Amino acid sequence: MAKSAFLKSSIAKKYWMALTGLFLCLFLVGHLLGNLQLLAGRSTEAALQFNKYALFMTSNPAVKVLSYLTYISILFHAIDGIALAIQNKKARPVNYAYKNDSVSSSFSSRNMAVLGTLVLVFIATHMVNFWAKMHFDKNMPLQTIAAENMGQKVEFFVSTNNGLAGNDAFLGKFIPTNAVDGKYYFVEGNSIYLNREFKDIHDGNKLKKEKIKIAEGYKDLHKITIEFFKSKGKLFGAIPNEGLLFTIFYVFSMAVLGFHLWHGFQSAFQSLGVNNKFTPAIQFFGKVFSVIVPLLFAIIPLYIHFILK
Repeated sequence: MAKSAFLKSSIAKKYWMALTGLFLCLFLVGHLLGNLQLLAGRSTEAALQFNKYALFMTSNPAVKVLSYLTYISILFHAIDGIALAIQNKKARPVNYAYKNDSVSSSFSSRNMAVLGTLVLVFIATHMVNFWAKMHFDKNMPLQTIAAENMGQKVEFFVSTNNGLAGNDAFLGKFIPTNAVDGKYYFVEGNSIYLNREFKDIHDGNKLKKEKIKIAEGYKDLHKITIEFFKSKGKLFGAIPNEGLLFTIFYVFSMAVLGFHLWHGFQSAFQSLGVNNKFTPAIQFFGKVFSVIVPLLFAIIPLYIHFILK
């Protein structure tokens, strides 16, 4: 009975590992297609397009649901992987006197737990550096564009809408940054507000203030990403050229992801019972996927740090 329960538990875990793993592969493709826009460079149009994509990914209700599903899948995939590794270890407590793993299995299959842990560390650092800033950093800059006016350079915030109805000069698509002085007009999150003073006739004409939202801007994730990989600052205040270190770390992490996918992709289909004439095609596609997707991800920081001017 104990063995039967253990077997059922292991099979269930493998099914969930496979399903969450394949779902995360789909997420990787979508995330990659969005991030490849960074290869378009520093132009205003390229930055605006990427920031529109970032806003869509953080505000669209359907995408939000998929995002929460992704977070759950990452946690479940990681926890399930650890549980399976522990179960497998307990199931074979005594090592064989001689076992040449390099002949019977690949490097990836023998080190899935270690590779998965390294990928999880990367995901955590990636979310701290970008996801958390996008959602919670009060100092996250809004995108601006520059224009010439009578020989002078003028900066404008780019609004995501056409403002609210009214005769205020700043309720438009482009809002002069010098008008947002922090007193009458100020930025909070990704929104621009007006501080309006008025006398409340219902409260003895007391002078009161009202915060009115006049527009929403695009959080400049494009700028944050470019500066992250091109930074010449010191990591932890001691290690120079942190942008290069970040680039090396991200490229290394993509290599680790590639090794994890090399075995994991085809293993997911095997766990789901797909073992037929399509198996060779699945194995071939999995190997192509495990090389191309991490490689394209790795190209992005390399391009930003070494090529982008």
